[in-house]
Amino acid sequence: MSKRPAFLDRTAIVGVGFSDLSRNSGRSVLALAADAVRAAIADAGLETSDIDGIATFSWQNDSVPAQAVATTLGVPRLNYILDAAMGGQAPCHLVAQAAMAVEAGLASHVVVYRALNGRSGLRVGRVRPSGGASNYRLPIGLNAYPQVIALWARRYMIETDTGPEDLAAVPLSQRRFAADNPRAMVTRPLTLDSYLAEPFVADPFRKSDCTSEVDGACAVVVSAADATRVGVGAPIVIHSAAYAAGPQPGLDAADCQLWGDYTRNYTSHLADRLWGWSAIRREDLDCAQLYDCFSSSVLLAIEGLGLAPRGEAADFVREGRLPVNTNGGLLCEGYLHGMNTVAEAVLQLQGRAPGYQVANAASCLVTSGALMDGSALVLARS
Repeated sequence: MSKRPAFLDRTAIVGVGFSDLSRNSGRSVLALAADAVRAAIADAGLETSDIDGIATFSWQNDSVPAQAVATTLGVPRLNYILDAAMGGQAPCHLVAQAAMAVEAGLASHVVVYRALNGRSGLRVGRVRPSGGASNYRLPIGLNAYPQVIALWARRYMIETDTGPEDLAAVPLSQRRFAADNPRAMVTRPLTLDSYLAEPFVADPFRKSDCTSEVDGACAVVVSAADATRVGVGAPIVIHSAAYAAGPQPGLDAADCQLWGDYTRNYTSHLADRLWGWSAIRREDLDCAQLYDCFSSSVLLAIEGLGLAPRGEAADFVREGRLPVNTNGGLLCEGYLHGMNTVAEAVLQLQGRAPGYQVANAASCLVTSGALMDGSALVLARS
């Protein structure tokens, strides 16, 4: 185990902001990003002039760069900037990067945001992974992420004797949480019978297993944990953080075919470091916000991070052993590539969740990513 990073417990998320979420914003991605960042700065009790760092990420050029947002908002000076070419594995990782920048003295207040017109613009469910060797390694017909991740889900189900009723546990649970969330795109009731009656999108995924594409933006502000501020909510300390990439990631869009075990993802690789650096034990968590571009990624994360034994993740969700994805997750609130997953964790710990509120929540696990690489945080009230 490597030495515990110095920024842990010394940095915090101090503000959260959203733009409006919709299926057709009619606005530019830059305008959405500016709305969310402006809201997060105000929520932190800061002025635009206090911000000296911005970090963001985009997937296949579907967003806008950090400098463009800084210029739009009139940020007078930037001392730290990060534009990452990443997808859903980025949010927790970028929060940790921002925290390291603050701890190192490179910046005082760093905004991390994600913005996209993910429904009316470039839709992840319809984009064909292409480029490099993927043009040769992707079988004919395997041309979108629902199909790619479906391979992982089916392999997991075979190896763990998981059935469709078990996969359904994730959307059924999250739909109940989403019913109380005014931001959620999908709130209509879901029963097991109605779930099983849905047609397949990519076997074993039905419609309710797939993320809800959305137009919108979300941002958080990272500062020193002891910095003076008058924000709306209490600072939420970054207690533990880890990123991991298992073997052979990132070569091209078809790199998932190089993975040796589709029944486990990056969470199995980062679990030892994440918990080794944390004084908060798994059994002491009050809630978890687990990346859910598709329902199976929740099951893999639960087992990869040791919340439940192998093959018992569906029972863990079904029995409500821990509140998971209390905003309805990306399946219901909307696919902001997991930035809203981090935001929900912060709001829960501040007692400000827009829908379902976990009573006296003091600690929360957050994950970002579904496949070969990803990141995670353990957040806590200061």
